[in-house]
Amino acid sequence: MKIHTQAVHAGDRKPAGPYIPVTTPIYTAASYFYDQVETIDQIFGHEKEGFAYQRYNNPTNAALEELMTTLEGGHGSLACGSGMAALHVAITAALAGRRRSILCAEAIYGATIRMLQNVFEPSGVQVAFVDIFDLSGFEQAVAKHRPGCVLIETISNPLLRVADLGELAKITRAAGAALIVDNTFATPMMARPLACGAHMTVHSATKYLAGHGDVLGGLITSDEEHFETIRALSRAYGPVLGPFEAYLTMRGIKTFPLRFERQCANAATVAGWLKNHPKVERVFFPGDPAHPDAAVIRKLFPENLYGAMVSFEIRGAERAEIFRFLDSLELIVPATSLGDVHSMILYPVMSSHRDVPPDMREQRMGIRSNLVRLSCGIEAVEDILADLEQALARV
Repeated sequence: MKIHTQAVHAGDRKPAGPYIPVTTPIYTAASYFYDQVETIDQIFGHEKEGFAYQRYNNPTNAALEELMTTLEGGHGSLACGSGMAALHVAITAALAGRRRSILCAEAIYGATIRMLQNVFEPSGVQVAFVDIFDLSGFEQAVAKHRPGCVLIETISNPLLRVADLGELAKITRAAGAALIVDNTFATPMMARPLACGAHMTVHSATKYLAGHGDVLGGLITSDEEHFETIRALSRAYGPVLGPFEAYLTMRGIKTFPLRFERQCANAATVAGWLKNHPKVERVFFPGDPAHPDAAVIRKLFPENLYGAMVSFEIRGAERAEIFRFLDSLELIVPATSLGDVHSMILYPVMSSHRDVPPDMREQRMGIRSNLVRLSCGIEAVEDILADLEQALARV
C-alpha cells in the first residue's frame, strides 16, 4: 500500500461500541474503568491491551501512533509533547544498558546541541561531534569514543547535507551503538531510516506532519528492541502529547503527502531561480546536481523529491541587511518553524543556531552570517518568487 493511502487510513476506524467512527474521536478522559477491576489489573500488568490512565496511553494518541508506525515502517511509536521531548526520550532509551556516550553529527539543529550540552553532559554523558559525511572519519570517531548512541539528521539543518544512512547504520551497529535519526526534514515520503538500519527515528510533528502551524508535538518510531524502554520512560515521566494535539496531527497527516509533493516542487523551482539571482551568493538544495552529496541523494531519495527546504546566502549581507530583507517580505512569513502550508523563512544565526558558539557555527558547521533558511509552502510558486524578488531588491 502506498504512503498516500496509508496516511488516509492507518490508525482510524476502530469500533467504539455498536458503531465505528469514520475518524478517531478526541478522548479527553484522564482515566478509564471497566466492569471488573481485574481488567484494569491486567492492563497495568501488560497482560491485556486497554486504557487505564492518560499518561500511559489514550485512544486518540494510540491511533496517531499506529498511523506513524505504519508510515515509518517500525515496531511502535510514541507521541510526545514536542519534537525535543521525543528526542530526549529516544536518546535516554538508546543509552539504557549502553555506555553513556553520544556521538552526534556536527551538522545538526541548534536546539539539539543545547540539549546534549546542557542536559546530557551535566548528567555525566560524554558528548562528541563528528563529520558524518566522511565515512572513514566517522568510523574512526566511533572507535575512539565508543558511543552508546549516534545521533544524526536525514537532511541536515540548515545546510541540507545528506549522509549515507545505510553505511552509517552498519558502522553504528557493528559498534553495538543505537542509531537515532531525526527525519523531520525528509519525512517518510523521502526516507524511512529504520529500513536503512536505524534503531529509532524522531519527528517534530509540528512541521510537515501536522503542517498547519497549530500543533506542537513530537513522534518517535522505533524497532522492537527499544520500544518497551520508550514506553516505560513515557509512563515514568509523562512527556505525552495531549489528545487535541494528537487529533490535529492525525488530521494533518491525511493530507501530508499531497502538501509535501507540492512543497517539494515549489522548493525545486525556487532553488533554481535563486541560483541565477545576482543578489544570491550561494544556494543549498538537495536537488542541485552539484550538491556535494548528490550520489547519496540519488540512492536514498525518490526521484524528484528533494525536500521543501532551500537555504541561501545573500551576497555581501550582514545582520542589518538580512533584517531589512526579512522585514521587506510580504507573503513569506519570517517566523521560527518550517513545514507549514505557508512559506516561512528564518535567520539561523538569530534563531535555530543562536546559542551555538560562533567558531563551531561558522568554522565546523559552515553557517555564515549571510545565510537564511526558507521553508516553501503550497502557495503558487510565482507568488513566492515575486515576494523574494521585491525583498532582495531592497538589500
